[in-house]
Amino acid sequence: MAGNTSDFRGKTAFITGGTNGIGFGIARAFALAGIDLVLSYRKEQDREDAARWLAENGLPPARYVQLDVTDRDRFAEVAAEVGKVHVLVNNAGVSVFGPTDEASYADYDWIMGVNFGGVVNGLVSFLPGMKAHGEGGHVVNVASMAAYLSGPQAGIYTASKFAVRGLTESLRYNLAAHGIGVSLMCPGLTRTNAWTSALKRPEGFADSGFAPADPRELEQFGTAFELGMDPLEVGQKTLQGMIANRGLILTHGEFAEDFEEIFRTSIEALPNEPVPEGRLHIERLRREANRAAAQGQLIGLSDLT
Repeated sequence: MAGNTSDFRGKTAFITGGTNGIGFGIARAFALAGIDLVLSYRKEQDREDAARWLAENGLPPARYVQLDVTDRDRFAEVAAEVGKVHVLVNNAGVSVFGPTDEASYADYDWIMGVNFGGVVNGLVSFLPGMKAHGEGGHVVNVASMAAYLSGPQAGIYTASKFAVRGLTESLRYNLAAHGIGVSLMCPGLTRTNAWTSALKRPEGFADSGFAPADPRELEQFGTAFELGMDPLEVGQKTLQGMIANRGLILTHGEFAEDFEEIFRTSIEALPNEPVPEGRLHIERLRREANRAAAQGQLIGLSDLT
């Protein structure tokens, strides 16, 4: 389905967290490209705001489903209700920060449950139908630049995004044979209210190891987001990357210094010593299998030895 916008025009996209922030930026870009929308939401006000924007811009109305992405039973119901889907965007997430060494089980369970578990639930719920209709499609898993860049206040958040990155890169090999593209989208600073996540902590995860959220401190942190990219621009770049069937979609250009450092430190960490031929052979087989999988060939364990 890669090629141009007409490849997706008239197709149906399901976007989690699709009524605000980056999710709605993607939804707006899709709507402007003629893609039918099914958007999940949590807050009724967000649903109303999204519906109003589409109407004011002369675009077809979306369908809306209320969904907590950690609720597997509800996710299965939604997949059955929605019907045929060609594009799945796993976007919903929480941005919660604190010293990783002080984190409790509740901190891990909440952040990983939404940011990684929500992606898993979307895949398990929607991939069978996407494969069964045989019309191809695309999966976009929204991560963050935290899928590459770590920091002292974002350990669990970073772990969740690293996990989404690894899952997405592997899934791309699996779904190529079914005509379904897969992209990892890693946005940088975007003008959203993601900084308010810590104020919306569910009661079931109240036993945090982090200090209670200080609204004034969070508001100061939120001023950084005001400098971020317009979510619609993030959405447009996501659409362009999806059309080109790019495995990695990076929307922000200010990270060259970081990637250069990652490359340099990784190369420098490799031992400079002879490698036995047997090990070299196994790694050649791995690379060949990955290239074949990317071209649509089904790969089994026997292809790796």
